[in-house]
Amino acid sequence: MKIAVVGGTGDFGAGLAARLVEVGEDVVIGSRDGERARAAAAEIGARGAANDEAVAGADLVVLAVKADAALETAAQLAVAIGTTPVLSVASALRFTKAGVFPGEGPVSLAERTQELLRAPVAAGLHSLAAATLAEGKARGDALVCGDDEDAKGLSLELAGRLVTGRALDAGPLASARALEGLTAVIVNLNKRYRAHAGVQVTGIA
Repeated sequence: MKIAVVGGTGDFGAGLAARLVEVGEDVVIGSRDGERARAAAAEIGARGAANDEAVAGADLVVLAVKADAALETAAQLAVAIGTTPVLSVASALRFTKAGVFPGEGPVSLAERTQELLRAPVAAGLHSLAAATLAEGKARGDALVCGDDEDAKGLSLELAGRLVTGRALDAGPLASARALEGLTAVIVNLNKRYRAHAGVQVTGIA
């Protein structure tokens, strides 16, 4: 499938795009700066374009921009995205001296993104780190949630290409509240143990 990685010049988006190219996916890196996107894409054998051009004709749009830019970017691209399924991967985090905390709002970033788009939104990959993806497939499982079965199915297919374990259906889009909070847990673990922690779910055949 054709996958548009919006924010593909950032650390997470670049690592994700590189892994997808390795497994033979048709990847287009998107950026606000088309030239920067094309330069980044050339390094991994993908294509690059300005964001609105990158999402055109895509089967799945991965919204991989940083959390503080996710809603603005989604709103700007709403018309260009149309009804193309979207995978939201960002988590709003609060960095303090006591540690990293989830965002303060009761609603997930993915749910807020859904309010801005006609397209169905799924959420996932929150336990995967940019540094891990830069090195290869992430160890462990990937969790994906969403209300639209087609969007979730495409996102699960993508997630399965990125991990050594399984891509698992974590339920409705409201589960993104927990998945985004999981990012804070992973970051705290990585800082304390100087590791690249992941998630592996047991007890599922």
